[in-house]
Amino acid sequence: VRLLGKVENTERFCHLALFQGRAALSANLIGSGAKVDEAEDPTLLCLSFKRSRFFLFTSREPLEPEGDDAVGRDVFNEKPSADDLALAQRDAKGPLPRLACINTSYGEVHVKLFPDECPKTVENFTTHARQGYYDGVLFHRVIKGFMCQTGDPLGDGTGGTSIWGHEFEDEFHRSLRHDRPFTVSMANAGPNTNGSQFFITTAPTTWLDNKHTVFGRVVVGADVVQGIEKVKCDKSDKPIVDIKIISIVCRDE
Repeated sequence: VRLLGKVENTERFCHLALFQGRAALSANLIGSGAKVDEAEDPTLLCLSFKRSRFFLFTSREPLEPEGDDAVGRDVFNEKPSADDLALAQRDAKGPLPRLACINTSYGEVHVKLFPDECPKTVENFTTHARQGYYDGVLFHRVIKGFMCQTGDPLGDGTGGTSIWGHEFEDEFHRSLRHDRPFTVSMANAGPNTNGSQFFITTAPTTWLDNKHTVFGRVVVGADVVQGIEKVKCDKSDKPIVDIKIISIVCRDE
């Protein structure tokens, strides 16, 4: 009994096929002068889940190149997945910001961000902020004792998109809960429908846990959030007097 694929322990193999014969020698192959081993060598061929490569397992050890200029086997030579490309691009940009100052028409709100726990959400928020996407955007929904919502360039809660141009997945973390006021969280229309809208809570809202991604906490400017919370609103919870984001400045600690 021999265990195959132990080295490739991160792969999930599927679609197996076994070749048990000998190599077929054509006239062209014989005439080429190539060295061909005619001994029987059963070969197991298989694919791997969500991989573009295939694997061949035989009883022979691979020939390793010799010399100083020799190049070893390239076993990771398939086209990178979309997730791999996104991760590589994120790493190339350097570390994500950990602080953001939301400058509103009511004052400044300083937010501590959590890029380690929810990197994609923080990347989306900070990239939008740096590109001026949130500049001039209204707080379009304010409910006293609950939250203040913004991030929609249309100003009515129906718009906004992510930096990738499509909805992206939730990022829940057990240490980031809606267990206190002044929590910064993503608005959505259901699981994995994040875009650009976000809200700041003004009370504990634990029923939102594992439904909305918490990606920040207000560390300075809680009084500004409370001031926004107290404004008069119409029947659709939209402030009668416009309250806007003037700009958002992101920086490292």
